[in-house]
Order: sequence, then structure tokens, then C-alpha cells
Amino acid sequence: MSTPAHTSLSPHVLDNPAWAALSGAHTAFAEYPAGGGSRAARYSLDVSPFAALADPGDPRSWADLRALVGDGEVASLAGVLTPPDGWETVGRIQGVQLVDTSLRAEPDLEAVRLGAADVPEVLELIRLTEPGPFLPRTVELGTYLGVRRQGRLVAMAGERLRPPGWTEISAVCTHPDHRGQGLATKLVRAVAAGIRERGEVPFLHTAASNTRAIRLYESIGFTLRRRPFFLAVRAPGNTAAKFS
Repeated sequence: MSTPAHTSLSPHVLDNPAWAALSGAHTAFAEYPAGGGSRAARYSLDVSPFAALADPGDPRSWADLRALVGDGEVASLAGVLTPPDGWETVGRIQGVQLVDTSLRAEPDLEAVRLGAADVPEVLELIRLTEPGPFLPRTVELGTYLGVRRQGRLVAMAGERLRPPGWTEISAVCTHPDHRGQGLATKLVRAVAAGIRERGEVPFLHTAASNTRAIRLYESIGFTLRRRPFFLAVRAPGNTAAKFS
């Protein structure tokens, strides 16, 4: 299938998808530095832990990020290899980014839309399966679908980052008692169907160590695009000084 066009002379929008989403479809969830800086942003803290830089190679972006998160505080970033001097890397995960090249997207009759009333159950399933960060308002980022068995939420998947022309499929998880039934595949296809209806292309991220999930995604039509790092970085400065 076709994907949004780009030139080799400019960065691909998926090289910095959180920034593209925060400055586009997810503007309503974006927080910027109080001083008016516009080169760094983050999601509202009850929506997503991710922050983003307009240009990781620009010291002004890092200055705006420091102003946003505060001295000595931690920010979660994607795609940055090494922070500048004064910043401390406190966590690093090697990830993979996969894009839809031949996925069969189709609705699923068993899938139900999840909303605010379902958040307690969603958070419990996330706690049990650990597919990645999910907060009380993450469900507002896009369409989340679930499967219930005997009234109990046993599987889910949904939409997270929305850079122009693309939507990330995220929070794909299945209760251990219901694995092996193809629920994750059904939900990924169903979420992708909604994305395709908007004329956008599905993509996703997972940890490079999650080889089982990578094999599944590749088997249903996703192709590896890049291997980004996910970092937790601490801003320069001493948090304790604020309270002295």
C-alpha cells in the first residue's frame, strides 16, 4: 500500500512522532514552558509521560525542555541517542518502529469502544500485562477497543501518537488467561480499520527485546522501519534546592 510521501532531504515525520503529534492532532493535550518557549512540549501528565523536542540537535530545544520540566526533573523522550552535557540519562530502552505495509485491516464484531468509564478495568489490565505506559486520560488520545468475556475486559488495543498522515497503534495486550486466541491480532486489525478510514497509515512501537510481539506484527503485515531509543533524562539542577 502507499504511504505518505516525503523527500530524502527532510526528516521523516516518524523520526519525531511525539513532537509532530503534540504540534498537530494532539495540540489540546500539549504543555509548553511557562516562559513562552515553543521548542519543547509534553503531554498533560495524566495523559502520557512523553515529552518531545522540536529539534534534538538544537540547544534551544533542550533549554525549553528544562524550563518545562524543571531543574532536576525527569522527562521521557523517544528517538534521542545522547542528551547534551548536564543532562543525565536515567533510563534507556532500545525499541523498534514498525509501519503497516500489507496489514489486512477489518472491523471486529466482538470489539467494543472503551471510554472513561472503562478506565479502572483498563488500568488493571495494563498493570497485569505491562504493554507500556497508560495513564487515566490516555484513552482520550484516540479510539481504544476491547474484548470482553463474561463481562470482563480481557484484551485491548488503541490509538496513541498521531503525527500527520499516521496513527500509532498502542496498548496492545491480552489477559494471560485468554492468550493464544488471536485477540491481539483481531484488535490490531480493527483499530487499523478505523485509522485507514481517515486516510492515515498505522504504525507502532515496541521494545526490541519483545521478539514475540515483533514476530506477530511482521507476520500480519508490519515492516521494521527504524530502531529508536526511548530515554528517561534528568534535567540539570538540583530538585532538593527548591525545598531548602
